[in-house]
Amino acid sequence: MAIKDGDFIRLSYTGKVGNNVFDTTDEDEAKKAGIHNQNATYGPVTICVGQKHVILGLDEELVGKKAGSKGTVTVTPEKAFGQRDPKRVRSFPKSQFKEKPVRGMPVRLEEQGEGTVVDVIGSKVIVDFNAPLAGQTLTYEYTIEEIVREPLEQLKGLVRLYSGRDMEMTLDDGKATLILPPGIIYDRRWLLWRGRIIHEGFEMIKGISEIVLVETFKKPEKKEEKSE
Repeated sequence: MAIKDGDFIRLSYTGKVGNNVFDTTDEDEAKKAGIHNQNATYGPVTICVGQKHVILGLDEELVGKKAGSKGTVTVTPEKAFGQRDPKRVRSFPKSQFKEKPVRGMPVRLEEQGEGTVVDVIGSKVIVDFNAPLAGQTLTYEYTIEEIVREPLEQLKGLVRLYSGRDMEMTLDDGKATLILPPGIIYDRRWLLWRGRIIHEGFEMIKGISEIVLVETFKKPEKKEEKSE
């Protein structure tokens, strides 16, 4: 059966700029390319086709393919990270930054959004708000591992895609219950994307009418005093 927009699939891929790997679901490939992140979860990702869970050029390539399909697609900047805009490179006074700015440091300024410090000249800080791969033509090698049909597996895929975590969850009579891991209230990524996960869970997954987030706290055990 051909894949269409709205279908959930499990996808493996490796993205390159020229011969340089910048993103991959393969841990060994990440290590080989020197981009391995020990905090990342590797392996195939579950996405909903047509929802821009991957860049547009790769997303469009998946439509009409079948489970088991492998391929390579070249993605132009227009369907990747856009063209580079010189106007998005701006200068700011060093006093505007809470931390000492250095080259390569990611920053977030309220009006402009996220950028990267590209230079520090005297009291001026030059920040580039273009995406790091803006203006680049990319190549993706991909494998469609399988079509994901079970609603619970689809929800697990959304949670991992946005939060970078695997969570324990159940689905019973339309009620999805997520068991939140300890300390998640301090996870900025989870707090940022929690609302999107819930929204897409209702919009994209059939059979989910309620989502419950369960956070449990246990009273710490008191250490027994040692007798002399």
